[in-house]
Amino acid sequence: MKQGLMIRTWKDRGGFTLVEIMIAVFILTVALIGLISVTVMVINGNDFSRRMTTATTLAKDRIEQLKRTSYSAVAAGETTDYWNADSSAGSSGAYFTRVTTVTDNTPAANMKTVVVVVSWTWVVTRQVTLRTIIGA
Repeated sequence: MKQGLMIRTWKDRGGFTLVEIMIAVFILTVALIGLISVTVMVINGNDFSRRMTTATTLAKDRIEQLKRTSYSAVAAGETTDYWNADSSAGSSGAYFTRVTTVTDNTPAANMKTVVVVVSWTWVVTRQVTLRTIIGA
């Protein structure tokens, strides 16, 4: 009887089989790949949002600058300036291009329409457009 207790079968041994380990590794790998792809999407989304916010701020700043200027000093025409990705002034070929267009006597006499377009390339060319009207 003692001898029967000494012999152990494979079923009595503790631990995991190779198949169980392979299934666990597969499930873990699928979960990690999903997590990595979500992380990449979040990073790209944050980068796009930062650039969109910078472009909107550049456009808003230009409109505010023109609103602080006296009506007669706001000249009709189009001006272009360039900005680096860190919002510092740049030169031609910088990351952001800001085009300001001022049109006299629109939509009525003694009014000026101001359109500010900030464009940049992030995968494709993108732009933010803000409009306002300045009165005398």
